[in-house]
Parts: sequence; C-alpha cells; structure tokens
Amino acid sequence: MDRRHFLIGGGSLMAAGGMAAAIGIRQTGSMQDYEQAAAKLHAPLAGRSDVRELIRYATLAANGHNSQAWKFRVRNSIIEILPDFSRRTVVVDPDDHHLFASLGCAAENLVIAGAATGRASELYFDPTEDGKVVVDMVAGQVDRSPLFDAIAKRQSTRADYDGRSVSLLDLRALEAAVQVDGVTMALITDRPRINLVRDLVIAGNTVQMADIDFVDELKQWIRFNPRTALEMRDGLFSGCSGNPSSPSWLGSVIFDLTFRTKSENEKYARQINGSAGIAIFVAEKNDPEHWVQAGRACQRFALQATALGLKQAYINQPTEVSKLRPDLAALAEMPGYRPNIIMRFGYGPTMPMSLRRPVDAVLMT
Repeated sequence: MDRRHFLIGGGSLMAAGGMAAAIGIRQTGSMQDYEQAAAKLHAPLAGRSDVRELIRYATLAANGHNSQAWKFRVRNSIIEILPDFSRRTVVVDPDDHHLFASLGCAAENLVIAGAATGRASELYFDPTEDGKVVVDMVAGQVDRSPLFDAIAKRQSTRADYDGRSVSLLDLRALEAAVQVDGVTMALITDRPRINLVRDLVIAGNTVQMADIDFVDELKQWIRFNPRTALEMRDGLFSGCSGNPSSPSWLGSVIFDLTFRTKSENEKYARQINGSAGIAIFVAEKNDPEHWVQAGRACQRFALQATALGLKQAYINQPTEVSKLRPDLAALAEMPGYRPNIIMRFGYGPTMPMSLRRPVDAVLMT
C-alpha cells in the first residue's frame, strides 16, 4: 500500500547508467535473474493447491514500503495472519494503521484464492496477540472469480497514466467489487475534485519531504539494483518505478542529491492529472479491526481494476499527515471520519513486478 518512488533527472539518469555500466553488472545483478524470480513468485496456482501455495498468494497483496510486516500461522483448518512489528515503518505509519490494512489485503487474497481452490472461508478479527486476522477454511464449491485471476497480475503501478477516462460500466464494476462491511468508498472522477485531492497530496508530500526521519526511513527500504532486491526480497526496487539500476552506494548518493520536494511534487501532480480517477476508502471506526477491513476493500478494488485492464497506485500522503485528514474526509463526503487509503487509477504501462520473501520466512512453526 505504498506509493513512493524517487525520480532522477535526465542528466543524472544518464550519468548513473554510465557509471553502473563502467563498474560492471557484478555489483548490480542481472535484470533477467530478477524477472525470472518475479515470474516464479507470481506463477498461477495449479489445481487444488496446498496451504503453502495459498500463503504465497496471500503475500502478493499490497503492503506499505513492501515491508511485508506479516506472519502466518496454520492451525488445522485455520490460517492466522499476525502483525510482524519487527518490520514496522514507524515514521510514516506510527500507529500501525497501514500495517493492519496490509493484513487485510493479504487476508482478502487468501479468501479469494481459497474459494478458487474449493475452500469456503469465514474471516474475522481477533484482538488477542496484538491483533490478528483469522481465516477459517472448510471444503466448499470451487468459485474462481476474475479477482482471483488478477491476484498474480496486480501491481502498484507508479508511473504516468495516459489520461483516458474509464467507462461508466467499469466504474460500476469497481464500486460493486468493494462490498466490505464497515467501509465506504468515495469514487472521484470529476476533474475539479481530482484537483482538490491532488492539492492535498502535494501538501502532504511537502510536509513529509521536510521530515528528515521520513526521508531516511524511505531510503532504507529502497533497493537500488536487482542483486540487492533478490537478496532482500522486500522493499521498493527502483526498477519497478522505471529507474535504472546502480550499485547500492551509488544509488544512495544519487538519492541524496536528487530526491527533492519540487521534483516530487511535480511528479505527483503530473501523475494525478493523467489518472482517470481517485478512490478514497473510509472505515466507519478508527481501530485495527476496521483498518483491516479498509485493506480488504482496497485490495478488492485493486484486483477488480487489474481485471478490467486498469492500473492503480497509492497516494496516501493526506491520510498520513494528520492535519490534512479532515479536508480529505470532507472531499469523500465523510466528515468526522478518518480516511484510510487513497488510490489513483487509470490506463498505464506494465512495470516489473515486485518480489516477496519466501513462504518459509513468513510462516510460523
């Protein structure tokens, strides 16, 4: 559920590419190796897959900074999804709101994949052990929906979209997909209100860019080359945003030199201007149980968008900067509530897929 990538100026891009080539691919790794690993990770489920395969599909869900702050525990027919607080992003997400929303995203993938492999699910939130999502699966009818087919294809596409509008029929399909108890979605497609959201995103981004701790935390999660991305299998790989690979030390230097408020604000303004619409998700209560529900709703939206050939990406700055939340809630026509998640959507390119840690790394024994 993270929307960030850094944008390097054209001259810096050329310099970085030339220096990386001169240093040699041994320091940056092979993009071919990365793409092979991503393809294996995103391979479709085959037949009645086992629980480990279902968990692999659950981990393909959206999550903040690709930190993958979740753990899975299997107890007979029950799969529990627990928070992994060792992987928190404490600056951008100090109350673990995005973390619990990510658990909801993973849970929704799990329920949809279970149905497609002949398992019916009951899902509920258990407040014990710091809060966890419980998915109880039993034998049922095979129900393979378009959302299931989209799980392995969904990505947060942090790129420019082409500005085309989305048909009324597809907008209604997006609204119908987001039927999660306790969550309301505001779907914004008129340009004046999109512009108001854009202004809030830029205001939030300006606040965050002035926070040294925020920038440092973001930088810690960036993977500047395929080698590091393959070793860590988490974080924000620069190639997924269309940026060139470079040795980690060089990428760190370039980040420090080029990650600036003005260029980031210009990027977000351009990307929102080229988007077909904005979706804002608002839960009826401000607690971990309902943050999970908001995550489920946004995951369903992202999967339905993928099934329709649409791209989507998170622009969560106004939800992360608390002083901007009331204005965003008013735009969503939900005054007095906490907005949880914002996504832009539209037609755009397919970027390299992100990686996830192996199932063994997230499965509790």
